[in-house]
Amino acid sequence: MFILVQAHQYTRYQALMDQAFRLRKRVFHDQLGWAVTIDGDCERDEYDALRPAYLMWCNDRADRLYGTLRLMPTTGPTLLYDVFRDTFAGSSLIAPGIYEGTRMCLDEKILSEDFPSLETGKAFGMLLLALCECGLSHGIETLVSNYEPHLARVYRRAGLSVEEVGRADGYGRSPVCCGIFEVSEEVRTRIQQALGVSGAPLYAGYRLHKKAAREPVRISA
Repeated sequence: MFILVQAHQYTRYQALMDQAFRLRKRVFHDQLGWAVTIDGDCERDEYDALRPAYLMWCNDRADRLYGTLRLMPTTGPTLLYDVFRDTFAGSSLIAPGIYEGTRMCLDEKILSEDFPSLETGKAFGMLLLALCECGLSHGIETLVSNYEPHLARVYRRAGLSVEEVGRADGYGRSPVCCGIFEVSEEVRTRIQQALGVSGAPLYAGYRLHKKAAREPVRISA
């Protein structure tokens, strides 16, 4: 299932939080070679201290993590403006309806154990679909993210149209791009069709809040 863990739920989902920080260390430090802050076997930064929301893909007991990403409003401090500003020079990406998605990653080992027939590309697409559904549930209109160039192909295969607004070198082994994508029912349907999944929402909170999907709901800190 896919759930949104907000600040007041950190203790309840501590097992997922710990797994997420360890996964981020393995992906962004060990594999990608990014200059990120390491604390033992975990990766955390100053933006985690701001108590953001985390989209989590986990089992039904919420004690085994498959994937995660962090969501923060662009009206506050973000990696986008503080660290990756060179990737979108000249563009203005601050608005209440625009959220930054960062530290998006999958635990490919755990996924292969629990879903041996699920390809990594489709798994990534499912996380994107849940992200779109989560955005619809919370009044998010646009998502912006930084990513490495090879992920653009993964986005396209998942049915997601990402507008690249810039890229820059100097952050890791590969250039880092900045892209934006719309959050809408049309986009949700397009991703579903590309992935070949049913119409039932992946994101658990979407079913609870669907009637108020377009009402702006601030993800609490």
